[in-house]
Amino acid sequence: YTSAILTTPFVEGRVGGFGLPVPVGWLGAMVAAGLIAWPIGKICLRLRSDYLAIATIGVAEIIRLVIKSEGWLTGAARGITGIPRPFGDLPYLASQLAYLALVAGILFVAYLLVERQIASPWGRMMRAIRDNEDAARAMGKDVPFRRLEAFIFGSALMGLGGALFAHFNRTITPEAIDPMIATFLVWIMLILGGAGNNRGAILGVAVIWIIWSMSEMVTDQLPAEYAIKAKYLRVFLIGLMLQVVLRFRPEGLLPEPRGGRKTPEAGATGSGDAP
Repeated sequence: YTSAILTTPFVEGRVGGFGLPVPVGWLGAMVAAGLIAWPIGKICLRLRSDYLAIATIGVAEIIRLVIKSEGWLTGAARGITGIPRPFGDLPYLASQLAYLALVAGILFVAYLLVERQIASPWGRMMRAIRDNEDAARAMGKDVPFRRLEAFIFGSALMGLGGALFAHFNRTITPEAIDPMIATFLVWIMLILGGAGNNRGAILGVAVIWIIWSMSEMVTDQLPAEYAIKAKYLRVFLIGLMLQVVLRFRPEGLLPEPRGGRKTPEAGATGSGDAP
């Protein structure tokens, strides 16, 4: 929504109409997501496990309902249309492929930057906090601050993903933020691919979205009375796959390497080092 507000033309009765370049909108989305994550993290990150999941899902629903009701800011149920899309003037297929290449390039750059950060002393400190908070705290690490830092960092990346999604569709409405798609499906992708491993996360996205999209193509070929019922089989299929993975391979299809990451800085010291 932030990127849409920053980049769309003026519309009577709604904030926005700045008509800024698309990259500025994407950066604005990352900043806005990080700023919103700060107070949410300050409150919710005191919780653990299931309580943290319940609290953050509840906050997400509050934000969705605010978006749906505040027409002066988000267009309410009508949403925001006319969002500019890079390569949007090209023929349909060329436009789709060009935007796919652009997103793949952004993903590749983000992956390299995150991997570099993980291999740094900061990344080793974060893994130490994840694996044993008490030991990291005993080494003088500010655990609550670092947890909040990771939460904001991840939220900013998700803000970029949301902006790319909005500009791909050229419109954004409250229905586009359906919890089934924007929350639970993403969560399943991460668990299936392998949490704590960026390559596993990307693999989970590819596997789940291919199954989700291909199954939709199959169900759309059925007669109308069966197609509606068959769509629920997609949810069942994804849920069944998740249960099988959790039962037989809880670390995911591509688990995090055991023993940590071997990096050239492994013997280096720094303010972020941790055991």
